[in-house]
Amino acid sequence: MTELLAKKRDGGTLSTEEIDFMIQGYTRGTIPDYQMSAMCMAILLRGMDERETLDMTMSMMHSGETLDLSPIHGVKADKHSTGGVGDKTSLVLCPMVAATGLKIAKMSGRGLGHTGGTIDKLESFPGFSTAISEETFFRNVNDIGIAIIGQTADLVPADKKIYALRDVTGTVPSIPLIVSSIMSKKLASGADVIVLDVKCGDGAFMKTEEDARRLAEGLTRVGRLAGRKCAAVITDMDQPLGYAVGNALEVKEAIAVLRGEAQGDLLELCLTLGACMMAEAGVALSVQEAKLELMETIENGSALGKLAAMVEAQGGDARAVYDPSLLPDAPLKLEVYAEQSGYVSHIRAEQVGLVSMHLGGGRATKEDVIDLSVGVVLRKKVGDRVAKGESLGTIHASDPQKAAEAYGMLRDCFELSAEPVETPPFIKAIIR
Repeated sequence: MTELLAKKRDGGTLSTEEIDFMIQGYTRGTIPDYQMSAMCMAILLRGMDERETLDMTMSMMHSGETLDLSPIHGVKADKHSTGGVGDKTSLVLCPMVAATGLKIAKMSGRGLGHTGGTIDKLESFPGFSTAISEETFFRNVNDIGIAIIGQTADLVPADKKIYALRDVTGTVPSIPLIVSSIMSKKLASGADVIVLDVKCGDGAFMKTEEDARRLAEGLTRVGRLAGRKCAAVITDMDQPLGYAVGNALEVKEAIAVLRGEAQGDLLELCLTLGACMMAEAGVALSVQEAKLELMETIENGSALGKLAAMVEAQGGDARAVYDPSLLPDAPLKLEVYAEQSGYVSHIRAEQVGLVSMHLGGGRATKEDVIDLSVGVVLRKKVGDRVAKGESLGTIHASDPQKAAEAYGMLRDCFELSAEPVETPPFIKAIIR
């Protein structure tokens, strides 16, 4: 390992065998943390070429169990988001795509940070569980077309160990390390088609469009070299996605979109990602044709029906899909009013996420318990006109003191301009 460290430190290229020796050795514990930390820093500073990144991804993928989806009939599709504020995409996208006939066999995680993950949000449905057997998972996907389960402890253990190191050694922002982390898990999950939602902006890990494009191209290249159909969509995260931030609140917004009651950036994103899935799977002649088919699943109610069927099949109360008042509801509601008139020029997305976390909607450590009912619902987005005294958003809280503290925090997330503001394009690019 000392020789490999020196080689990468000096800008050398590691062989397939050397990378596998390093990854498997670290996973087994024969290579110590301090040497792997040094290697992560060397990779961050010196980079990796395309072949090295693929080799690292494949070695990490094979560091534990992989999911064989062959018992599931048809084309299996999956998506991954690089994370953002108000990102409830899977709750809308997966039922829509399943309603077109593609199979969604998805592994998701819990959130660590300002909001919960997809599993946390789904647990807003009373009784819902992602802890189902592999046999039940396969049966549900075959019968319903969709199932979402939690990631198993045996899936890509190398990534868990390496990410924990990167998190405390300042080596998280390395494109090769990010690509191998994301794609090792996606490849191990077994889907034929993988679509990636790469966020950029204030509320995203990638702050610039240039960095987001580099990541998107790296992800899709590795996916295709590994033999999967792969596409990426670069989307704006300079303001929260949709209007709701907080677990049950985001579920309610997702249901509103599936019922055809809400549109905007959330629907646009789901149509774009879904169309890329269908085009990559070869079930649509064009992206435009796929979008029309996806819209039809909303108009005829089949997408909402898929969500209800999945919730019921995984032990949840499907009545909440048709009556969202059955979902967790915070006892306190507090409107945040604008102190002046103008046009919304910017919303600090990351800060909005931190408001939700302050209210109890996220977790600082894995052991923290999330309050599924709390969060924020925005009333205005970038470009909207605001009159003095008009509501900017509603705080949903369980604790009066936290609600009072959140008032100023949320108000400060909004920047107003005296002149009209042009709304930037939400879809920045599609990488196929």
